[in-house]
Amino acid sequence: MKSEILGEAVQLATRMGYVFIATADANNWPHVAVARTMALKGEGRVAVNEWFCPGTMSNLQSNRHVSIVVWDAISDTGYQLLGEMEHIMDIGMIDGYTPEMKSKWPLPQVESQLLIRVSKVTDFKRAPHSDVEE
Repeated sequence: MKSEILGEAVQLATRMGYVFIATADANNWPHVAVARTMALKGEGRVAVNEWFCPGTMSNLQSNRHVSIVVWDAISDTGYQLLGEMEHIMDIGMIDGYTPEMKSKWPLPQVESQLLIRVSKVTDFKRAPHSDVEE
């Protein structure tokens, strides 16, 4: 994996303001979430921060492999980052949660940072492209 391409992917994510992160459970059922930030965290690593839903967090406990997609639909440029989650760190918690906020589905209570070791970066776009890393 070329570190300059990873840097370009992070810059695009910063401009776009979001990334998609795909996980799968132990039975290989996929789940896609969206996250607001992605940043470089050392050589070949990125950090993705969000109030992730329970499905994402549960999947990462049994299957640490992830795919992160950052894509600009207007210019049809983007990247797919394939890697493995190395560490989850809690970075925020809801304070003052009230019963009026309850819904019938569990809401995220913790903002998490996923540290992901990226193994492969490929193009991601609507136009014909290769998923072979350059």
